Amino acid sequence: MSPTRPSVLPAVLRLLSLLPLLLPTPPGVRGDCGPPPEVPNAQPILGGSTSFPEKTAITYKCNEGFVKIPGNPDSVVCLSNNQWSEFIEFCNRSCDVPTRLLFASLKKDYNMQNYFPVGSTVEYECRPGYIRNPFQSVKLTCLQNLTWSKAAEFCKKKSCPNPGELRNGDINITTGLFYGSPIFFSCHTGYRLVGESSSYCTLFDRTLKWSEPLPECVEIYCPEPIQIDNGYIQEEQEVYVYRQSITYGCNKGFNLVGKSSIYCTVTEDEGEWSDPPPQCIGKSSGYKPSPTAQKPTTVSVPGTRAPSTPQKPTTTSVPATQRPSVPKATTSFHTTRVTERKETSPSGAVSLIYGHTCITLTVLLVTLGTIGYLT
Repeated sequence: MSPTRPSVLPAVLRLLSLLPLLLPTPPGVRGDCGPPPEVPNAQPILGGSTSFPEKTAITYKCNEGFVKIPGNPDSVVCLSNNQWSEFIEFCNRSCDVPTRLLFASLKKDYNMQNYFPVGSTVEYECRPGYIRNPFQSVKLTCLQNLTWSKAAEFCKKKSCPNPGELRNGDINITTGLFYGSPIFFSCHTGYRLVGESSSYCTLFDRTLKWSEPLPECVEIYCPEPIQIDNGYIQEEQEVYVYRQSITYGCNKGFNLVGKSSIYCTVTEDEGEWSDPPPQCIGKSSGYKPSPTAQKPTTVSVPGTRAPSTPQKPTTTSVPATQRPSVPKATTSFHTTRVTERKETSPSGAVSLIYGHTCITLTVLLVTLGTIGYLT
């Protein structure tokens, strides 16, 4: 029986394990990890590199629509065993930055955060000028469609103090006295606004106040009235305001032409008189005064009596050669302004006075012989 021969298999195996150390390593292959691993929802930033020797670090960028998860590393490293380091998923879907609200702002804990996965919530606090509504939630939630839930009006505007009253004017409040609301000022007719025409409820050192103080409504004066020649202003005053009137008068011997009374009115915050002043014109200037009334003139005829009323003369037939001429009655006319009446003078003269004309009729009576002849 031949002696037992030792097995050569273990020796061959040891030799084969040492073979890689004995053979030369090709250039660019020693310590090369190969292409970086695939990461969900991310792409490696290679910068054109194709060889990744030991200790090479590769950083990833999240795909569009995904955000880096805070605290999770976003890179891998080539180890000495030509293997890449392990990683955990570091890109995930997220809502955008939370909705910006006019009446509230994010609490400080969320200001620097940019990762908001589905189901995450954020909280708000009221801005200055607003007050918390305890019946509404101050939280918003990232929904499955990666949008934020609708914000309730959980903060309401504070109110400014009452602006007060504007003397001789009005305050027009259009949207209330809340933060940001405007108010407008106007003056009554006859008054001018001095100051700002509007004011806003605004914030001063975290306190609501009006941006502008109340203006003033100052009374508008008309210019000094014009003095007229040969006339005067009755009960003249130092100043004249809206709707106040003045009355002109003329000196003796002058007539007033125009409106005797004019009043103060207002146009575009300026006082002016309603009409031009009148004029005082002398009576001799195109104006005829009435003459002085005169007494009736009478003529006395001795030895006769005038009848109480005028009568027509009576005639008889006489020979043409013997008919004497009958004297004609003569009349005198005087114009005056008296009341209508009839007078008979002691001498027999009859005066007829009517309307504005006094007619004195003087009848020259003939002698007794003539009268006898006519009758």
